[in-house]
Amino acid sequence: MEQDARKIRRALLSVTDKTGLVEFARELEGLGVELISTGGTARALREAGLRVKEISELTGFPEMLDGRVKTLHPRVHGGLLYIRGNAEHEAAVREHGIEPIDMVVVNLYAFEKTAARAGVRFGELIENIDIGGPSMVRSAAKNFRDVAIVTRVGEYGALAGELHENDGCLSLKTRWRLAQQAFATTAAYDSAIAATLETLAEAGDPEAAAEPDPTAIPAALRLHLPLERTLRYGENPHQRAALYTDGSGTGVAGARQLQGKELSFNNLVDLDACWGLAEEFGEPAVAIIKHTNPCGAATGGSVREAYEKALAADPVSAFGGVIGINRTVDAEAATEIARLFTEAIAAPGYTAEALAIFAAKKNLRLLEVKSARPGWMIRQVSGGALVQDADRGQVSAEGLQVVTKRAPSEAEIASLLFAWRICKHVKSNAVVYARDGQTIGIGAGQMSRVDAARFGAMKAVLPLTGCVAASDAFFPFPDGLEVVVEAGATAVIQPGGSVRDAEVIAAADRLGVAMVFTGMRHFRH
Repeated sequence: MEQDARKIRRALLSVTDKTGLVEFARELEGLGVELISTGGTARALREAGLRVKEISELTGFPEMLDGRVKTLHPRVHGGLLYIRGNAEHEAAVREHGIEPIDMVVVNLYAFEKTAARAGVRFGELIENIDIGGPSMVRSAAKNFRDVAIVTRVGEYGALAGELHENDGCLSLKTRWRLAQQAFATTAAYDSAIAATLETLAEAGDPEAAAEPDPTAIPAALRLHLPLERTLRYGENPHQRAALYTDGSGTGVAGARQLQGKELSFNNLVDLDACWGLAEEFGEPAVAIIKHTNPCGAATGGSVREAYEKALAADPVSAFGGVIGINRTVDAEAATEIARLFTEAIAAPGYTAEALAIFAAKKNLRLLEVKSARPGWMIRQVSGGALVQDADRGQVSAEGLQVVTKRAPSEAEIASLLFAWRICKHVKSNAVVYARDGQTIGIGAGQMSRVDAARFGAMKAVLPLTGCVAASDAFFPFPDGLEVVVEAGATAVIQPGGSVRDAEVIAAADRLGVAMVFTGMRHFRH
């Protein structure tokens, strides 16, 4: 046993999440540890047949003020904070009858879950701000050389094992690790409270709903994203990288990997891009992504049909790409997808038959993804960060402004709206050619809109005649429009808003094509 190991003789348990608590407490009792507890935690332990001392027996005061005051007492915090072996501290606790507390097991009121509930009352929100819990956590963590602070349910098993192996003692290394976790816990908790309260326009009536101001920009950017795992490297082998998650279990960061090699930094970036594109659509949709840009995307009556259409748009670039699918992948689709070398697939689910087919491709990474509503988009710049809303802008057929003499047909409108949704996920400057729920050619990331139009046409492997074209921002001159019409487009969708809109509209009329304005652009830098 190491010199700095500490014997656990008394433990105070007070938790909101009681998962695994009884089992852990039983392990402690078996080691001769005296258990002290509060309120509902004490009841749960007692009902399980454990011997528990109520906190009021320790403090000499009842729990009061609707449970607001339970552990805020010198006999609690003195027992946690005094330095063992310090003569002055030892004399003080003896004088005041304060006994040591060697371990605290605490998790906090579920403030974030409460805040996330629709229609939560303001008073309920405030009452779920824990006071005693964080105070005990900080006291115990500050005195980690003598006290163990346990804030994570997942630690119970390892701690019980160490206690059994070391005659009821915990090492300094373990106590220090627990203290680090504890301070991270209180920091995240306070950040969540601050971030929630500053979205509320005013201190509401306790019985009124706590309605956040949807236009509020946070006074400070507070992020709590625990490390999920380190990655082999970043975009390139000489760069370090890691994945952090918000703990929601949603989106690509929270996806469940069902098979395949370890995900790389670039895999995750591309998977996020293809998943975001596929989720744009209500009907079955497939997006094949390379370097965050779609090389092919399509909708169809089934996943297989959508995949075959997406692949046909650019089968050469699709090799080694990643695929996003907004439906459960069935055997028919899996059979077709398995013919292509693919790095990774993101989908909401897979049938057992599909999984069996993919199992033959052991390196193929399969992700099961739950939808996540995107919030703030954050990009680091030197010296700070840029924050913006996620681009959730969409247009409908009713919202389109026909600006040419010829109005688009119903079929053209459907293709225009499809192309517009794809364009939103293509790096600017972007021009997308499409027809019947299928991309035909994509011009991505060009410095000139004319070049984007030319490049998209050049990339087309399917006939361009009779397609439509989407531009993520306005055509500043007629030349870009002339390129897409020369390529074969019969209708064009663009935001409008250029000082030369009249010239571009006149060119469209001269060329005999239909053109609509959205009044919304989709730059993607």
